Amino acid sequence: AVRMDVPILIQGETGSGKELLARLAHDSSGRRGEFVAVNCAALPEALFEAELFGYVGGAFTGARREGSIGLIASADGGTLLLDEVRELPLPLQAALLRFLDDRLVRPVGGTAARRVDVQLLAATNLPLEDEVAARRFRDDLMYRLNTVKVVLPPLRHRSDFAAAVHSLLHTLDRRATVSADAVQRLARHAWPGNFRELRAVLTQALLARRSQGRDHQIGLDDVDPLLPAAVGTAGPPA
Repeated sequence: AVRMDVPILIQGETGSGKELLARLAHDSSGRRGEFVAVNCAALPEALFEAELFGYVGGAFTGARREGSIGLIASADGGTLLLDEVRELPLPLQAALLRFLDDRLVRPVGGTAARRVDVQLLAATNLPLEDEVAARRFRDDLMYRLNTVKVVLPPLRHRSDFAAAVHSLLHTLDRRATVSADAVQRLARHAWPGNFRELRAVLTQALLARRSQGRDHQIGLDDVDPLLPAAVGTAGPPA
């Protein structure tokens, strides 16, 4: 999909790996430009347009004298990830739709447009269809972004849960291992924080073992106190 230069929408719960997948898409695209990730929920609404499309010097109070090319242009030749794209204000949604149609960036306060070549990825933790129904998101932009849609499963529904635990643990400590019964206990947790939460639990278990001068194998006794009482099985559905 990225080699066809079409927009990709990545949907998944917080911590399910949306940005990691976006970086993989960038690496797979063969593009030589930068990977630029923008958290739409973190940008002040008043500065959204200037941050994305750039601005000329003196375009508004507080603008830098030399201006700014903006985040879209900084990804020229590379990949732009709009994380939490549903947080884009409606006026900016119209501007983004126009950019997707003509690939031209016009900075705030400027008259000249610049053609930009970016691979656009968008990520959301809630279905955009729900945002459209609530009239918080433009349906025409949703259709444009939704050319290719990838839905990441939450950690509790992954069929490769054990492999995910071993892989993440390896990134924390190459010497560390985890016992089978510890993995089974981890699989019974619902993981509302997904991989971020799993990373925190594994890190705490490793630190506890190190502080006690023990080896690098995480066991059931290490993870059980870090998790709430297990209720049923939260693993992949049958």
